Amino acid sequence: MQYRTLGRTGVQVSSLALGAMNFGAIGRTTQDEATAIVDAALEAGINLIDTADMYSGGESEEMVGKAIAGRRDDIVLATKANMPMGDEPNHQGSSRRWLVTELDNSLRRLGVDHVDLYQIHRWDPATSDEETLSALTDLRRAGKIRYFGSSTFPAYRIVQAQWTARDHHLGRYVTEQPSYSILQRGIESHVLPVTEQYGLGVLVWSPLASGWLSGAIREGREIATNRSGFMPQRFDTSIPSNRARLDAVERLAKVADEAGLTMIQLALGFVTAHPAVTSAIIGPRTLDHLRSHLAAADTVLSADVLDAIDAIVAPGVDLAPDEKYDTPPALLDPSLRRRR
Repeated sequence: MQYRTLGRTGVQVSSLALGAMNFGAIGRTTQDEATAIVDAALEAGINLIDTADMYSGGESEEMVGKAIAGRRDDIVLATKANMPMGDEPNHQGSSRRWLVTELDNSLRRLGVDHVDLYQIHRWDPATSDEETLSALTDLRRAGKIRYFGSSTFPAYRIVQAQWTARDHHLGRYVTEQPSYSILQRGIESHVLPVTEQYGLGVLVWSPLASGWLSGAIREGREIATNRSGFMPQRFDTSIPSNRARLDAVERLAKVADEAGLTMIQLALGFVTAHPAVTSAIIGPRTLDHLRSHLAAADTVLSADVLDAIDAIVAPGVDLAPDEKYDTPPALLDPSLRRRR
């Protein structure tokens, strides 16, 4: 396992991080299975675990807490808040009112007195950066969090938050957690240059592109992954963007075969090769999934392989741009581009 410095924090984290989104109802993973995955991940050298309050309605945090009991100090523990936690309108967002309350809820579910990294799950247009950063700074001073970061923020919002922290003498985001894979490379043109400029650690999610790069999805096979069961529109190959992904996967499979690699090794080796990326978050549902991911822990792709990937999906290109969560709303909604 490789270790890298998380931004400018001085904290050393593994190049593969264990994502716990599949713990609980989402991935149909039991506590025993989650604990076994955590045990195996830690034994393999993974030291960063990432979860969120809204994963299975808090169940993921509870499972992580039970799995790490007795070894908290060996783990860089990260969680997130901002997404809705029920129907109450104030049980979401990035206001001081909600973040102070929800952090306590997360600490209770995790069974710990602090988290190492507390992340704002999405940019909240209803809340000012000053409001959010002020609350996070106070929570850090209270010892409940060590650092804080953003997740899936548009590049211009990352910059704005850095300026707000500077102008108001507040703590700043030290990490960003964007979506990044061979098939979704848009952040190379805007987010990653910004994170490099400001020295942010980068923890990328969905490096296997929701399973497209797992090796399970190939031409002529029925697509029957766990993700395709509850997000079928993302795997309907009659949709042009999905057809483009499948065509790219077939070409990438040939590159992997010629290099003696699995598709997972190719996919994880690609994202961890970028100098701006600190860790790739893997989200196994089973021990077998975890083992296939761990096989990529020391994968280093040659320049020839990286060039071949660039020839299939060009740098900065998203094959499914409508699935990007950091796309400015006006690019998706024509009414926002037209003066009334």
